[in-house]
Amino acid sequence: MSRPLGYLSLVLALCCGAAAAVVRQLGVEGTIGRVAVSFVLLRAFSLLAVVFTTYGCYRLALTGFDRYTPDKRRRHDAKNVFRLAFGIAGVAAALGVVTEQWLGLLFSLGVVGFAVTFALQQPLFSLIGWLYIMIKRPYQVGDRVAIESSKGDVVAVSFLVTTLWEINGELVSSNQPSGRIITLPNSVVLSSHVKNYTREEFPFVWNELTIQVAYETELDYATETMRREADEFLGDEMATRIQRYRERLAETPVELEVRDRPTVNVVQEQSWVELRLRYLVHPRRGQRVRNELYERIIGAFNDEPERVKFPVGRNR
Repeated sequence: MSRPLGYLSLVLALCCGAAAAVVRQLGVEGTIGRVAVSFVLLRAFSLLAVVFTTYGCYRLALTGFDRYTPDKRRRHDAKNVFRLAFGIAGVAAALGVVTEQWLGLLFSLGVVGFAVTFALQQPLFSLIGWLYIMIKRPYQVGDRVAIESSKGDVVAVSFLVTTLWEINGELVSSNQPSGRIITLPNSVVLSSHVKNYTREEFPFVWNELTIQVAYETELDYATETMRREADEFLGDEMATRIQRYRERLAETPVELEVRDRPTVNVVQEQSWVELRLRYLVHPRRGQRVRNELYERIIGAFNDEPERVKFPVGRNR
């Protein structure tokens, strides 16, 4: 639909331009108040020609970009950039047509812009924040992020605000969607920590599943069982992701040993032992994977009640 609208707008722009040329050439007698009708018609047709031309070019440019760019994130960003660029160009052209004083218009825009800087500081900071987001890419549409005390999936990044579909929050837990929408000014990226859980280069995070067992447990058996169950469930998939992780690490000066299979860390507490299974997972699958691993591991432990003991008591 965008391409036909673009062509239609350009046709209307040509018609308006032709009408303005006819009015300029032939003139129209009469006045409206003290203003000549020909003057009003000339300005009106010229202004419409500018509006239709700007809109038509915007539609065609956006359609062309969408056609050769299947990535929804790139299309979303391009739409905002095209809106801003063609919007500024259209407003400047329209003001120039109305006033017919291009140099004076540029000077006036400079003075007005200087005054607006003081009057609209917060929106301008948000616009600068949007430019920062477009250039540095701390996040983009589709990412799962935490900004200040808000956490969610980015569904839109406009000139002034970022919109999140909330996860966690006061209503739910365990990285589940709450159904609420969070709107944040883009200026927060200039002064706050931004945590991105699904960067395009490596959209995975480390998770831990903790199970408490008694000191009477055979720790070698328990830890090996946890590793085995996790490896059967996601071992090969995790190894592939770890390879990408190592490639990313190789691009940095950070030296870090990374296991390509799930591991178990043992932590001694006062009345029990915590077995912490560490594995790599996509953030949006974190809770499902955790539930599946928990069921598998507890089932395996229950099959050997003499080898795995659980702590007894309420002080846990």
